[in-house]
Amino acid sequence: MKKLLCLLFLLGGLQYAHAQDPAAKLDTLLSAYSSLHKFNGTALVSQQGKILLNKGYGFRNTTDSSRNDPGTIFQLGSITKQFTAAIVLKLEEEKKLSLQDKVSKFFPDFPKGDSITVEHLLTHTSGIYNYTNDRTFMEAEVFKPASRVKLMSLFKDKPLDFSPGTKWNYSNSGYCLLGYIIEVAAHKPYYQVAREYIFQPLHMNNTGFDFKQLNNKDKSTGYFFINEDSSKVAPSVDSSVSFSAGAMYSTTGDLYKWHQAVQQYKILSKADWERTYTPQKNNYGYGWNIDSIAGKRKVSHGGGIHGFVTTIIRVPEDDVCIILLDNASDRTIGKISESILAELYNKPYTLPKKRIAIPVPETILQQYTGEYDMKPGFKIAIAVKDGMLTGQPSGQGPATLYAEKEDFFFLNIADVQIKFTRDQKNEVTGMILYENGGEVPGTKVK
Repeated sequence: MKKLLCLLFLLGGLQYAHAQDPAAKLDTLLSAYSSLHKFNGTALVSQQGKILLNKGYGFRNTTDSSRNDPGTIFQLGSITKQFTAAIVLKLEEEKKLSLQDKVSKFFPDFPKGDSITVEHLLTHTSGIYNYTNDRTFMEAEVFKPASRVKLMSLFKDKPLDFSPGTKWNYSNSGYCLLGYIIEVAAHKPYYQVAREYIFQPLHMNNTGFDFKQLNNKDKSTGYFFINEDSSKVAPSVDSSVSFSAGAMYSTTGDLYKWHQAVQQYKILSKADWERTYTPQKNNYGYGWNIDSIAGKRKVSHGGGIHGFVTTIIRVPEDDVCIILLDNASDRTIGKISESILAELYNKPYTLPKKRIAIPVPETILQQYTGEYDMKPGFKIAIAVKDGMLTGQPSGQGPATLYAEKEDFFFLNIADVQIKFTRDQKNEVTGMILYENGGEVPGTKVK
């Protein structure tokens, strides 16, 4: 009897341990988001050198119903910047450039190039206009090849947003300019330098740049959204446009090789990796955002490009790495990564819940219609179509809004909610936009 009780106790302990298995919890977390169409991609999570999870969720391609898996290839967007920064530092180690070199050294005719340093470009403190703010170009030109002359013309002659080194403003232009500087300093195309300095030594065999022309069965299709009954394919941005600011593609496995190399101070010296992680203005280092968790340094960077949202997070002291690659433009990736960190560091978090839509008479829906001014240059048009409320932000297509309760609506293709506000006469006069934990108030202007 005692042996039986001991056996039952041991079995019970094993069941408890299994229930507390972090890998199972992580899978439950990602599956919960995936089931609600809030994560469609591949996730890798590691801790202390052990991969806890490397798994795909949702569709690689909805047309042939192929599923995401650890081998799926995704566009990375701005995760590219940390690779560009590492190449710049490597070239400095080889004495082919200096972070204190002026832009004018490489491009003598660049306006105010004698006041902008390579380090300013690395840290987003150059003041150079961000070309991705050019709406006309972004809506019509990003899908076509762009020469160096064409791309530089989008920002070269624009006034600086501020004096170099005095403020911080995220600038894709600065990182594209770094790519061109790399080409001048190395006397080779940027793509070739990246392959020779990083991809080949680390055997990152599924990583490259020209995603649009990539012919590989593991290549994912990027979507603006995927839900229960529909999806919308996103057009591919030409790699010459995103270039050294965001043109890379890769897999979770290849990015984990990158994490391991950085963790072991490969590619660059330990001193240069420390420089990379030294926070400058806005807690941005060289291609990484610098923060902390549990009193330990956390470095990260996200990426977003048509159809794809990505992030990589590292906690070097604990050898923690989180890689999330999504091919359905899911905007919940930040919340997911926060929950993963909470799981790894024994903090509370909640699983997402399915929102239930309620019917609303069209006479009530008409009260919300109009144009709402959210901030300079950004408006949301609210309309009624086929008995449903739609919201259309500036420069985007309309999306259906579902009512959860009176004056409160949500999108089922993104983690976005809208609360309409009323005045004392009970007339709708504004809205509050909730997205990724933030709030943006808006005023009804039409």
